[in-house]
Amino acid sequence: YLGFKNNQFFDKYAFVVDKVGIDKDYKRLVTSGFLHVNILHLVLNMLTLIIFSEPLEAVFGPACFLSIYFGSLLGGNLAAWYMHRNHGNYSAVGASGAISGVVFASIVLFPQMGIGLLGMPLYLPSWLFGLLYVLFTIFGIKSQSDNIGHEAHLGGGLIGLVLAIAFEPDIIYINYLPILFILTPTLFFIYLILRKPEILMIDNKKARAEKFLSIEDKYNHNKKRKQEELDRLLDKINKKGIDSLSEKEKNRLDELSQ
Repeated sequence: YLGFKNNQFFDKYAFVVDKVGIDKDYKRLVTSGFLHVNILHLVLNMLTLIIFSEPLEAVFGPACFLSIYFGSLLGGNLAAWYMHRNHGNYSAVGASGAISGVVFASIVLFPQMGIGLLGMPLYLPSWLFGLLYVLFTIFGIKSQSDNIGHEAHLGGGLIGLVLAIAFEPDIIYINYLPILFILTPTLFFIYLILRKPEILMIDNKKARAEKFLSIEDKYNHNKKRKQEELDRLLDKINKKGIDSLSEKEKNRLDELSQ
């Protein structure tokens, strides 16, 4: 709620690559999971959490469930940090990594559970949904053609799956085929990233031509614009003194300096 109302609060707790990697502000790996861009973003995540959390908690209990949730949140943000480690201003918010972990842990436990698609009377077995989602996520990471944090989804989903197996090892024997179907493309893609990181290089000409800005791009663009405006006002003060500013410029300086 504070993140919706207070930009300074939002900036302080959002996941930003350089803030984590250079400033060592590790709390952002967790706090960013409690921030959302807008109400719709929050509602979609929470609806998914409600749907998948009850059966998962019934099997594992609250302690293991929370371990899956927060472990997946951390895993998702760490995956995003690694893949964007050279993009210092890359930022993200939302519980999507944690939610993906909950979803994939549920898929491992209940691979035949039916998952509906966009309210249509069409249901896929959860293992097939998981496989298609992994492929969609890999495509999203490679193309970067939308404003979805696919890296956090893949990282969080993988951690959720692994933790579910760790808490209930017998399921690897019972549901080994669905687990294999989901892990094979995921681990192969991770292998490619580690051995050939250049596959993540993106030159999205179509997106640039359409002046497409993701949520993170808009956020970083606004930060850059504000910094440039602040630098201009400070430069004017340095050259002509504080009295050279108009009343409007002084008020704006106070806003930007907070």
